[in-house]
Amino acid sequence: MTLLAPQKTRTTILRTVLRLVLGAFLLLAGISHLTVNREAFLAQVPTWLPLEGDFVVVASGIVEIILGAALLALGRFRVQVGWIVAAFFVAIFPGNISQLVTQTDSFGLNTDLDRTIRLLFQPVLVLWALWSTGAWKAWREYRSGRRTDGGN
Repeated sequence: MTLLAPQKTRTTILRTVLRLVLGAFLLLAGISHLTVNREAFLAQVPTWLPLEGDFVVVASGIVEIILGAALLALGRFRVQVGWIVAAFFVAIFPGNISQLVTQTDSFGLNTDLDRTIRLLFQPVLVLWALWSTGAWKAWREYRSGRRTDGGN
């Protein structure tokens, strides 16, 4: 298995379902960035970020829509998409940290405990992306030297 080639092997039903659920989640979150939750997302943009807050909200919403659609439609490229989605979740992590540090109320996260729980959920999203797409498995196989050609 190479890390950049399209996946030729099948995946489990559970991984597929969880990949599709994550894709739908990202798609809906992205749409809400651009519509009903724009102000709530704006409250989470760190003030130290050298970009205009509304630009960050719109750009991250567009990225979420693209990533969600990719998880839903690009099953053959699920490993590559999984790494990109995981990297995206890491990239937005400072916003969650900022929300906790600045004690910003948004999305019903009105206590430090609520904001901390959300902060701790971010690594779960990273792991979800890596596991459901088979990215972590592909990396382990690649690192262990087990190259497969997808069963062909």
